[in-house]
Amino acid sequence: MRTRSSHRRTPHTTHRRAAAVALAGVAALIATAVQSGSATAAPEQTPAAASKAKPGSESVKLTPAQRAALIREANATKAETAKDLGLGAKEKLVVRDVLKDRDGTVHVRYERTYDGLPVLGGDLVVQGDTAGEADKVVKATRAAVKPATTAATVPAAKAEAQALSAAKGEKAEGADVDRAPRKVIWAAEGKPVVAYETVVGGLQHDGTPQELHVITDATTGEKLFEWQAVQNGTGHTVYSGTVDLTTTQSGSSYNLTDGARGGHKTYNLNRGTSGTGTLFSGADDVWGNGSPSNAESAGADAHYGAALTWDYYKNVHGRSGIRGDGVGAYSRVHYGNNYVNAFWSDSCFCMTYGDGSGNVNPLTSIDVAAHEMTHGLTSVTARLIYSGESGGLNEATSDIFGSTVEFHANNSSDVGDYLIGEEIDINGNGTPLRYMDKPSKDSRSKDSWYSGIGSIDVHYSSGPANHFFYLLSEGSGTKTINGVTYDSPTSDGLPVTGIGRAKAEKIWFRALTTKFTSTTNYAGARTGTLAATGELYGTDSAEYKAVQDAWAGVNVGSRSGGGGGGGTSFENTADVSIPDNGAAVTSSITVTGRTGNAPSNLQVAVDIEHTWSGDLVVDLVAPDGTVYNLRNRTGGSADDVKETFTVNASSEAANGTWQLRVQDRARYDTGYISGWKLTFP
Repeated sequence: MRTRSSHRRTPHTTHRRAAAVALAGVAALIATAVQSGSATAAPEQTPAAASKAKPGSESVKLTPAQRAALIREANATKAETAKDLGLGAKEKLVVRDVLKDRDGTVHVRYERTYDGLPVLGGDLVVQGDTAGEADKVVKATRAAVKPATTAATVPAAKAEAQALSAAKGEKAEGADVDRAPRKVIWAAEGKPVVAYETVVGGLQHDGTPQELHVITDATTGEKLFEWQAVQNGTGHTVYSGTVDLTTTQSGSSYNLTDGARGGHKTYNLNRGTSGTGTLFSGADDVWGNGSPSNAESAGADAHYGAALTWDYYKNVHGRSGIRGDGVGAYSRVHYGNNYVNAFWSDSCFCMTYGDGSGNVNPLTSIDVAAHEMTHGLTSVTARLIYSGESGGLNEATSDIFGSTVEFHANNSSDVGDYLIGEEIDINGNGTPLRYMDKPSKDSRSKDSWYSGIGSIDVHYSSGPANHFFYLLSEGSGTKTINGVTYDSPTSDGLPVTGIGRAKAEKIWFRALTTKFTSTTNYAGARTGTLAATGELYGTDSAEYKAVQDAWAGVNVGSRSGGGGGGGTSFENTADVSIPDNGAAVTSSITVTGRTGNAPSNLQVAVDIEHTWSGDLVVDLVAPDGTVYNLRNRTGGSADDVKETFTVNASSEAANGTWQLRVQDRARYDTGYISGWKLTFP
């Protein structure tokens, strides 16, 4: 066999600028797939911050052999690393991934076991001068992994029945347990406990393959958590015009195998819903005619999108393949009949695409392919749990890199933009599925963080992170990029100046691969991106301040100047102890000298030191006793609450005594109110 770059030329077809994939209700698709648009890279915005990345701070491009050598080194020293980290005698580390910076710093990502059982939510990233050296560490949980017992008192059959019931409750078809429930330690929420993990197969309600993970307490039988692991991610393509594809010749025929990119293959499921399908092959090395009615056209789109995404991660971020090992995934097109979705699956390590309503809108545009492959990247790096705030960040990561791949592709038939799914007419009215500049334009996504955001669908809770990335890249206000007009607001009404997409994408990638863990929430994402920015540009850089301001613009944390960035402030810095699982405590601020009512964007900057922020309920109590909930036991395993909340207090008189009320609602962890501030912009 020999690999060759084939140049398939045929007339361009008219391409639809269609609505994005607004699959409300089709959670799978929205999560992984939908993003459309190829990219004619827009001229990079002139960055307000002119700092250059520190020469040694960026990751080097590791060959598969170099990566394997670092993994061997980390494996050889993992027992010593566990000891350095203070892990117990029953805890063992399992090396999962490794990155290396130009200055020699090595980042090793580990899973953890306890007494031989996998610890879900026990992952961590260790940074040091060599593989295994622990100078810094980021943990998914701060809790000590010391379950009261590893013995199960509830039979596995009960966990299996519970998982099947959960699947049937979601109207799954053909739900069946893929394997017997396995015993694990559940450490992603609260105190680590012994549990069962049950995986249910079959099909979701929309026809997407199902891989539902259900966690059951093995001592009480209580359902602790659940998440869906299948995440809904020359050819004459449907969306990208006539493009060059890398194919493989075998004898007198050609097939869609990309030998230059890890052997990535593209298969035709021909309306099937299982198996690999048939590898696209033909005698002329010309694929499709640009029409959805030609089965090869969608295959050309998927093959092209996978190649663009591979090249983007390799050339921009130095990563060779999704796992960094130089091995390609594969793509399957023409899944099902009238299947309005696309998805990534870890079990097959592949992307799968439906053909849309009426089988005339295949979900194979550039950003869809990039979105799906990025779910694969997340699954082998941070492994953000696909539920709650971490699930929203998982979705946003795929949207973010779907858009950056589209810009990087510089395809004139599908120019780069900050719209998700604009090439695929699923809404039927020419509108995108999602908007990164103002996510609420889709009528479902959220522009900014709020305390209950972890309870909504991950495709909509992704909004604040998408919005953050747009603000960091381009800034707030009105502007036109590649012919698309954007008008991005901020939650505090204050402007944000962008630093340019090239810097923003490097910051998010570094945070994803070296700072985020399976349980990272929005507060943790702010911490992680700031840490990544500090390493790349310095903590006193304009880029660092821009990251602070962009997060504040979506109601996560304070601005670079502190608080709301201006106005009149009133502050209480006295410490107030918070009793463990006890009564609520308060800290008071008396506001005087104001006229009329409080503003609709009252800034409440909270500084709470606590070893488990997920225990805390935090309220603002107005002078008349009205309660505004700021945080309701969200935050997973993150420490502390150091955030600025925006409250519409326009119905309250400004003058009077305001209170911050905090209550610890669970056992084991303690802390105190370090201070808080009210700012009237």
